[in-house]
Amino acid sequence: MENKLGKIRKIGFGYGGYQDAMFGLSLEFSFGSGRVADFKGSWGVDMKPSEHAEWDEAVRSRIFDETMRFINQMLIEAKKRDISELVNVPVEVTFEGNVLKSWRILTEVI
Repeated sequence: MENKLGKIRKIGFGYGGYQDAMFGLSLEFSFGSGRVADFKGSWGVDMKPSEHAEWDEAVRSRIFDETMRFINQMLIEAKKRDISELVNVPVEVTFEGNVLKSWRILTEVI
């Protein structure tokens, strides 16, 4: 595991994620000369699960609920009122090899 210090470079709420067909929170982090993105959300309501899908309406609702709670907690930690205010907020990004494993707002410097 490797931790890198950086900041939120971009943030948005709407369509994104896999093939821009998901709905939720898109983030891009910058650290030194590197960048990495993350997405929290689920399939948009215009997508319907097939009979072979590993999700259903209840799962989508649970993920939407978790996403909203995540955003609320993130705003509290950063002492902000709107996601647009999160640009340039300091973060710690954790990688395993080249894979983003987690990230957190650096509350200790806010």
